[in-house]
Amino acid sequence: MSKKAKKKYYVVWRGFRPGIYSSWEACKEQITGYERAQFKSFSSLEEANRAFEKPYEEISAMKGKKNLRELTTDRKPILYSLSVDAACKGNPGILEYRGVFTDTETEIFRRGPYQEGTVNIGEFLAIVLGLAWLKKNKLKMPLYSDSRTAIAWVRKKQVNTKLKWSDKNRELLRAVHSAQKWLKENDYSDIPILKWETSIWGEIPADYGRK
Repeated sequence: MSKKAKKKYYVVWRGFRPGIYSSWEACKEQITGYERAQFKSFSSLEEANRAFEKPYEEISAMKGKKNLRELTTDRKPILYSLSVDAACKGNPGILEYRGVFTDTETEIFRRGPYQEGTVNIGEFLAIVLGLAWLKKNKLKMPLYSDSRTAIAWVRKKQVNTKLKWSDKNRELLRAVHSAQKWLKENDYSDIPILKWETSIWGEIPADYGRK
């Protein structure tokens, strides 16, 4: 018997209509296409109401993400960098991925939704698109991902997935083929691909905040 999904509430600080929403679909309408949207998910309406009364930056630091400028750990992330992440509703399920500047969380790209995808595939595509974006814009900065699997796939220039391909995820399959082709045809050796240390730095800045 499958477990019933827990109810979540979504706070939008910056979006077309800031407020509290009781579904991801409603929240998504307020942030999709909105530059530097600010939003978070919460497990109860009371928690969401309390959060909405505070600045996003304060809640962001509390909810998984940390203030990277105030880290006291020996190892610290390189702030002048690009961070990527993916989110998937179900496994397989509705897949999205994006890239942001690590320092400011300014969104650089966002792709999806794709039907019947997996997080690993999204993480892989996010890394490749990040590499292509940095190369195109001639930016010398490292790229962070919190997925060891996706980083390994990029190094091998090949996706190793058990996902079944069908008409529903044909668009995603095309994206995977295109990404693998790009890796084989381009030199990106001057762009370091680094593992984000979630255990000590908190959630990666590109995280969707839906956990």
